[in-house]
Amino acid sequence: MMRHQSWSVMQWWAAIGTAAVVCLIGTACADATAPGPASTLVPSAPSMDRQTPTFEYETIDVPGAASTSPQGINANGDISGGYTAGGRTHGFIRQNGIITPIDFPTADNTDTRGIGPDGTVVGTYWNVSEEAAAFHGYRRTPDGTFHRVHYEGHLYEIPQRILPDGTILGCRHDHDLMGSMRGITIRGDETSEATDIFASMNNGASPSGRLIAGLYTNMMVTPNRTESYVIDLASGETTMFIVPGSVSTSAWDVNPRGDIVGVFRDAALAFHGFVRTDAGFTPIDFPGATATRAFGVNARGDVVGTYVVGGVTHGFHATRVR
Repeated sequence: MMRHQSWSVMQWWAAIGTAAVVCLIGTACADATAPGPASTLVPSAPSMDRQTPTFEYETIDVPGAASTSPQGINANGDISGGYTAGGRTHGFIRQNGIITPIDFPTADNTDTRGIGPDGTVVGTYWNVSEEAAAFHGYRRTPDGTFHRVHYEGHLYEIPQRILPDGTILGCRHDHDLMGSMRGITIRGDETSEATDIFASMNNGASPSGRLIAGLYTNMMVTPNRTESYVIDLASGETTMFIVPGSVSTSAWDVNPRGDIVGVFRDAALAFHGFVRTDAGFTPIDFPGATATRAFGVNARGDVVGTYVVGGVTHGFHATRVR
């Protein structure tokens, strides 16, 4: 049986313990390193500066797919995501340029979201015979074995990321994706949730687990607005934020240096990706696209997400060059 705790943000750090601050991927964990001068990055190296980033873009399309949606990227550059084909949703992994489809056994639809350093992925599956909110969680190991991920005490869950130590982040919910939704963490046989953040989802974390980024619904503004948060478990502080001038902001991932990527919608209701560094917010817009969304970032600062051209959704991989 899993042990479950409902806790506020201030209680998280004591529960996780000092081991959470130990870097789990060596030199890629540089949370406390002071910013250095701008430098050209080399493949697989962590971000060594905190300047305004620039990117080179690559399109990712699963062959034969009607749409492709990359969701996560690990330190090795392996990418996880989903695609639609034949009226169904499938997950995928791209490693060394090779795309492997992922389908949960017996499920009508599968998506793949986060990818760990060893290639373990997490995501959801669902069936057309169930209610619309019926998303079930899974974990798939590199040998192709599927394991059910369930958050006890609630009907459904959406695993979003998996950390190097196997910790899973995401959300739990019941018959809706609003009032009953809360950000969750599953760490071994222990679970926790952000009880004081309404309609929240823990979307990403630094590999050490110290920083958690996510989204929630701010019910204190009219109209209600999707906003973002970052939790620093070392200090117990939670910071809410939005991209200045946006009508909604969704944080989807955070890397060891604290770079946060996500999606914002401007006053004209157009979608853009963003990365937040010490230099502030930098929009991410795939060249020529009518909409861009950023979902995953790795230690180097490379970003994955989607863009839309001519009504078709494509995936992208943005390699950070500064």
